[in-house]
Amino acid sequence: MILDKIDKQILNTLQENGKTTNSRLSKIVGISAPATLERVKRLELAGVISHFTAVIDPEKIGFSIMAMVNISLSLSSLSSVAAIKEKFVALDEVIQCYQIAGANDFILKVIAKDIKAYGQFMNMKLTQIEGIQVIKSSFVIDNVKDKKMFILDLDEDYGL
Repeated sequence: MILDKIDKQILNTLQENGKTTNSRLSKIVGISAPATLERVKRLELAGVISHFTAVIDPEKIGFSIMAMVNISLSLSSLSSVAAIKEKFVALDEVIQCYQIAGANDFILKVIAKDIKAYGQFMNMKLTQIEGIQVIKSSFVIDNVKDKKMFILDLDEDYGL
């Protein structure tokens, strides 16, 4: 799929505000409302737009602890990585999970209501996953940048 300038404008606008109405979006990109709706649907079908969601501030709903957790697996567990991934996905406290290359095997972004809840998560859930050799937690002090947008240059080809 090749993205033209209008597709990129649509994507930039929806990333900034996913609640932008189709009517407003069509005015921004300069095409009719039906044509705009068709383009959004095409971008969704192609998987360029994966979903629409509301972004919630964890602290505003009582989750004051955020931790970045580095996980290293034991060498004998490398054959069961798929099963370990499924266990990470099933943990409600884990809001992001990345399999990485380097010194560790995974990085988890974890939220908890308080330090006691985080301790319970560690002791009752994370340490119970067979195959984990090392767990290193770092607590987030300040969210300096949490970018959710990927600004698309209207003049650049992205070769999708």
